[in-house]
Amino acid sequence: MQLMRKNDPRDRESGFDFLREHADAYVDELIAEFTAELDDPSLRCWLLELIAEARSAKALGVFRDQLESTDESLRFWAVRGLEMLDTRAAEQALDEARAGGWIA
Repeated sequence: MQLMRKNDPRDRESGFDFLREHADAYVDELIAEFTAELDDPSLRCWLLELIAEARSAKALGVFRDQLESTDESLRFWAVRGLEMLDTRAAEQALDEARAGGWIA
């Protein structure tokens, strides 16, 4: 995470690449970082992408909450994360979001 918070784009990318390969091992930390991050929209998007890569049922609530986000990138990764979970609960969340008009 420290690399992803650096100003150097190469450092940020290196941190992201490492975590993408190990997202499942860090899912709790990634969820905590996503929840705490309020200032950097691009970092929030990357964190949500990493959480999706973890494919953990622990992230269901995070994805469900982001389906209503005003940020299109966060909505995209919320949908993608739910699709990657491929569970009944994830499908139900997607169906409810479609019915509510939050996603197409």
